[in-house]
Order: sequence, then structure tokens, then C-alpha cells
Amino acid sequence: MRFEDAGTLLKSGRYAAAYYLAGYSIECAIKACIARQVKRYEFPDKGLVDRAYSHDLEKLIGVAGLATALKSDTKANKNLDLNWAAVKDWNTSIRYNVNVSRSQAEDFCSACFGRRDGVLSWVKKRW
Repeated sequence: MRFEDAGTLLKSGRYAAAYYLAGYSIECAIKACIARQVKRYEFPDKGLVDRAYSHDLEKLIGVAGLATALKSDTKANKNLDLNWAAVKDWNTSIRYNVNVSRSQAEDFCSACFGRRDGVLSWVKKRW
């Protein structure tokens, strides 16, 4: 859902909001991978829950158990590596930055949503 929202905002010239929601969509996707670690009706491990309460994408990749796969895949795929490098430092404070340019937002959204080597495509293969 946030993926679609980011695209709509980008097309509408709402660059800062598109950038923010694009990053948030990656966070949500990683958290979906974390959620799959918990079975339905299971009471989750408190340590897992505490570690999942973060907006730090690199930390969340670790919590999701995807760090090794990401390291291997970014080593093998230069475009994925570049996209992850552009996305990994996203944080929620971007929502307060009203000075995101069109090119910054487009580049960030491309790194997030690129069909072949985008970060979201990579994460989706793992949930």
C-alpha cells in the first residue's frame, strides 16, 4: 500500500512525502519478513519484538535474518548493491525535510522500487 502511495505522491510533485513513504514501504516489507518468523496465535519472543521496534533498515535486515543473503546478493549484483546503499540510511526524520528535490525522490524511489534490482523486489522474494 505504501509503495502505491509513494508513486502517487511522486507523480503529484510531493517529493519529500514520496521519499518518506518509499523508505517506509521498505521498512514495512522487512517487518513482514520478521512477522513470518512468528506463527499465528504464537506469543512472540520479547527480544524479537524489541529488536523489531526500530526504523533502522540495516538493523531490521538483521532481525529478519536476511543479513547474510543481502551481503551475498549485493556482492553478486552491483545494481542491487547501489540500490541498497541508497536506501539503507533512510530514516523517519526525512518526513521533516521539505527540501527533497524531484531527482532525489525519483532516484530514491527507483532504488526502492526498481523491478529487477530494487530493494523492495529483493525483500519480497524473502517473505
